[in-house]
Amino acid sequence: MFQVSSAFSGFSVKSAQEAREFYSETLGFKITKHGYGTRVHLPGDKYVFFYPKGAGHEPATYSMLNLVVDDIDAAVDELKKRGVEFDQGKYTDEKGVQRGFEKGLGHDQAWFKDPSGNIISIIREDDRT
Repeated sequence: MFQVSSAFSGFSVKSAQEAREFYSETLGFKITKHGYGTRVHLPGDKYVFFYPKGAGHEPATYSMLNLVVDDIDAAVDELKKRGVEFDQGKYTDEKGVQRGFEKGLGHDQAWFKDPSGNIISIIREDDRT
């Protein structure tokens, strides 16, 4: 019988050391080494796992981690102070935020990349969608 007791997501990085510094120091998550990789501890007693792939690493071409925030403008401002650069796109404003609620595009959201080029989003969810 197939019975799952828990689950988690994982992704690859070019450099485990760069990723550890970024996820712990820049984003402020607790991290723990776990075997060959590293756990990034998320709110709600959850985690994601990353592992080094070195030169063979290909960054995710989609948002592989979505971080929910209450105030997207404050979150963007704080992360910019920490050196994070936000992607500019067709629907983003000068700050790098897609004002989805205003434009009928869903949630307010902003995207940036980790040191390995994996895409991360911060997103403000509410009951408007």
